[in-house]
Amino acid sequence: MTTTRGLEGVVAAQSSICSIVDGVLCYGGINIDELAEHATFEEVVYLLWHGALPKRDQLDALKKQLGENAAVAKEVLESVRHYPKGVHPMAALRTAVSSLALYDTEAQDMSPEANYRKSIRLMAQTPTLIAAYERMRKGLEPVAPRADFTIAQNFLYMLTGQEPTETAVKAFDVALILHADHEFNASTFSARVTVATLTDIYSGIVSAIGTLKGPLHGGANEAVAKMLNEIGGMANVESYIRTKLDNKEKIMGFGHRVYKDGDPRAKWLKEMSKALTAQIGRPELFEMSVKIDEMISGEKGLKPNVDFYSASVYISLGLETDLFTPIFAISRMSGWTAHIMEQYENNRLIRPRADYTGPVNQHYVPIDRR
Repeated sequence: MTTTRGLEGVVAAQSSICSIVDGVLCYGGINIDELAEHATFEEVVYLLWHGALPKRDQLDALKKQLGENAAVAKEVLESVRHYPKGVHPMAALRTAVSSLALYDTEAQDMSPEANYRKSIRLMAQTPTLIAAYERMRKGLEPVAPRADFTIAQNFLYMLTGQEPTETAVKAFDVALILHADHEFNASTFSARVTVATLTDIYSGIVSAIGTLKGPLHGGANEAVAKMLNEIGGMANVESYIRTKLDNKEKIMGFGHRVYKDGDPRAKWLKEMSKALTAQIGRPELFEMSVKIDEMISGEKGLKPNVDFYSASVYISLGLETDLFTPIFAISRMSGWTAHIMEQYENNRLIRPRADYTGPVNQHYVPIDRR
């Protein structure tokens, strides 16, 4: 057997949802640049689930379904209220999503129609859960979602209780589009492995959330935000990064296993970072990011990935650092559910082999002779 560490370059299955070919990211065959420039997140959700962009009536129907399903069972919200203080929002989300299954009468219904309805509920309720947890941990009451708002509008509204600006909504909507899917990334693959046993969709999503929680996957933008905070200002960038490089420490937000010439999503977030940091009067966040980018690109030959500039974008939107990865989960819920439904359609249990490296020709020795 041939061993491939991290399964790098291994093709595990066929999929029609997302492709990365020669550094070009496409959803359903449409370049991410076109989608970021022209589409709404709801259109992208439909595209990932159906393989084609929606017509007007189809989009209106999806938006109506998402709006009608955004409210979360009061029993789930009450349990969230009693989570221990200091729990990371990703741990809270993981547990809350698992709780959703307990109050879903279709949780064990494995029909395609039921799984589609559950996908709608998961997509609609994830922003509600995250916003509710954020408010409750600050001693505030949750803000109920509005059925007439888009996902981007609703999330920002539920955080503050105030209608967000068009600029904030547009920036957040584009960020959701950019993070919606990424082929067989770690969390998506873990979701597919889980549901390949024919367990329910909620179990697959909980696996995905647990995987995304790790700093080498979804947590990288949190690390970037922490780095910007530690640096403090432009005058400190060079010495800070130089020390990190000299100590051979990893700088989060750079490099990507499948992109050798740069992450195509990064340029969109860079533009958003420049505009938003200027709008809130903190252009130094963008300037520091650019300086770090120049140093790492110049000395290590690594280019920023989707996590790097998203940190300053989310800071500019007034989001707490530890909400960055849960926000990633809001977006990626569209891709996770698409892949789970695709896995169910043409399922085969995912069961790879291991290259054994332990001792051989061992024998049992009675305990009094060991």
